[in-house]
Amino acid sequence: MFHALGRSCARRPGRVLTAWLALLLALGAAVLVYGRATSEAVTIPGSDSQAARDAAEAFPGPASGSQPVVLHTAAGGAPLTSEALRTAVEAAAADMARVDHVVSVTTPYSPAGRAAMSADGHTAYLSVGLDVTGRDITPEVSRAVTAAAEPARRAGIEVAPGGDLAAAADKGSTGHSELIGLAAAAVILFLGLRSATAAGLPLAVGIAGLVISLSVIGLVGHLMDMPSSGATIAAMIGLGVGIDYTLFCLTRFRTLLAAGIPVEEAAARTTATAGKAAAFAGCAVAAALAGLALGGLPLLYALALAPGIAVLVAVLAALTLLPALLSLLGRRLAPRTNATGSDHDPDHDTAVGARWHRLAVHVADRPWRHLLCGLALMAVLALPAASLTFGQLDAGDKARSTDSRLAHDRMADAFGPGAGGPLQVTASLPTPAPGPTDSRVDAVTAALGRTPGVAAVSPPQLAGDARTVRWQVTPTTGPGDPDTAELVARLRESTLPGATAGTGAVTHVGGAAAAQADLNDRLAGRMPAVIATVVAVAALLLLLAFRSPVVAAKAAVMNLLSVGAAYGVLTAVFQWGWGAGPLGLDGPVPIPGYVPLLMFAVLFGLSMDYEVFLLASVREAYLQHGDNRRAVVTGLAGTGRIITSAAMIMVCVFLSYLLSDDPVVKMFGIGLATAVALDATVVRGLLVPTSMVLLGSRNWWLPAWLDRLLPHMEIEGESLPAAAPGPATAPATTNATTTTESVSAP
Repeated sequence: MFHALGRSCARRPGRVLTAWLALLLALGAAVLVYGRATSEAVTIPGSDSQAARDAAEAFPGPASGSQPVVLHTAAGGAPLTSEALRTAVEAAAADMARVDHVVSVTTPYSPAGRAAMSADGHTAYLSVGLDVTGRDITPEVSRAVTAAAEPARRAGIEVAPGGDLAAAADKGSTGHSELIGLAAAAVILFLGLRSATAAGLPLAVGIAGLVISLSVIGLVGHLMDMPSSGATIAAMIGLGVGIDYTLFCLTRFRTLLAAGIPVEEAAARTTATAGKAAAFAGCAVAAALAGLALGGLPLLYALALAPGIAVLVAVLAALTLLPALLSLLGRRLAPRTNATGSDHDPDHDTAVGARWHRLAVHVADRPWRHLLCGLALMAVLALPAASLTFGQLDAGDKARSTDSRLAHDRMADAFGPGAGGPLQVTASLPTPAPGPTDSRVDAVTAALGRTPGVAAVSPPQLAGDARTVRWQVTPTTGPGDPDTAELVARLRESTLPGATAGTGAVTHVGGAAAAQADLNDRLAGRMPAVIATVVAVAALLLLLAFRSPVVAAKAAVMNLLSVGAAYGVLTAVFQWGWGAGPLGLDGPVPIPGYVPLLMFAVLFGLSMDYEVFLLASVREAYLQHGDNRRAVVTGLAGTGRIITSAAMIMVCVFLSYLLSDDPVVKMFGIGLATAVALDATVVRGLLVPTSMVLLGSRNWWLPAWLDRLLPHMEIEGESLPAAAPGPATAPATTNATTTTESVSAP
């Protein structure tokens, strides 16, 4: 099937390229018309915070809630209560009210907004209501609202949007990260392939897949809540695997050309071998991401769907677009000798191959030494992970240059750290209340005010049905502080049950901090099931691919080691704050619970890439001569340089995203780069080969009953018939049955 697909695309490259171009144009037009939508809303079905959010729908108000626009003057200047500045602020509020989508603006001078003025009069905020939800508050809407505050700026007042307005304003493009990653990949590819044409091909395919993936994800955001970090993570992973899959296929294609295979047949056989392996590896990534569905959270669905789309698009490009391009470029991609005037040096390839062979022999000759050293290194790196805890990020963890951070700092300094993330407490009464002074309502108000950790409690607000009551509770600590999560638990477990005992009232605690606490609790409870499922799926796929329970179980254990080491580095850098300064962070920041969980699924899937290509080469050699040690040496020597080059590309792509202001994106960049680097060096270079040498022929043990049940997948197309060499081909310089040939590690 894969051979036929590759041949069809190679025979009709014009049609394939036209189809891809049409797809690009159609998706681009759809994005121009509808835009890319993101939403930071967190929905947790069945949680207490979600129940509070649902109960709050009984209260009228703008679709977006109340969005603050923070106003500030320097301590030595005139306060905002002065007549001149009040006039400027009210003029700015009037201009804001005329902006599209703005339905209300409450000033700190009105009776409803008096609490929005600080005690010293130097900080206040306007409450802006919009007729759109957070998903539809675009950067353009945010800029229009803040631009309308020009009268206040002219009067010398600092204006900073907060809430969803700030989140929209801070949605910057990650184009600089993609460009840096692409530039690094171009250098590595050119040094390895020694050909500008060959080096440009993986970049072109990777970019095409990236554009399509981001367009699809942006459109999906109109149908479900898609966090802004989801598209960034998808770009990070999609670009890396897109280049890697193309590189693996291009290497096989060059090998076949060097062996004298005609261009069209070489493209077809590339799709049937390396392309099939790439498809298997990509589906493994998608299957690992699908395991996140057991988390039962829409946030996880979105964060798994985004990179899943990117990986599947990369696979589609490798199976269709790439064969067409290989056919068009043909022998311009072939390795050539210096006699043709090319700068490709076969002696250099031979020397690099010899070095990898010597390294493989060295590792195989001293398996225990290298195995124990590799395990010791992974254990040391994984040690910090023992103290990994789930936390909550807030605007105070953003970069100082962002509007979110500026608004947060001004609000925290003027109104206390909890002002930026108040809790919403709701109560549903069994019978209507005659008014806010109902004894049942007064009891809750008094209990909330006496609770340790509460800075302020707003007057109770009664809904139109007279049975739903709402309070706004301001904690003494910020939304991301662990003490705030403890306050949420205290309110739920003791304060509210005690205040409503015997009344039949049902209470809930909501707000951003409460939702994050519920999210972390849900993730902690579901994490064992998700991890077990992902490990089982990965092991099953490897069992199907290589028909060896030992190889499958060993690969799962090795993957766990690399993930554990990545968790350790993540904990040390972010939770402990080691090296936080160079990353643009002020110090330690909490790690949201979904980050380790999503990283686990992504890393387990990505590690399958290198595992598949290494084990396919080892198995191919073992089937030829039956010597396990020799097969391990052949596999490691033959795949070492391409896996190293591919890993270097992916690491550069991941690290380029450290330029993002979003701490979550930085976490994924550090975690994924660490895991891929360790996976391609320590795991694939030491742990896998040494363990296979020590296990000997037991690596390929397969019970007879299982042999009858398992299908023959032939990941590397072992049963393909030999192709006759074409006319006027270059002399064969490598074995056409190997996976790699001329990619040199820089």
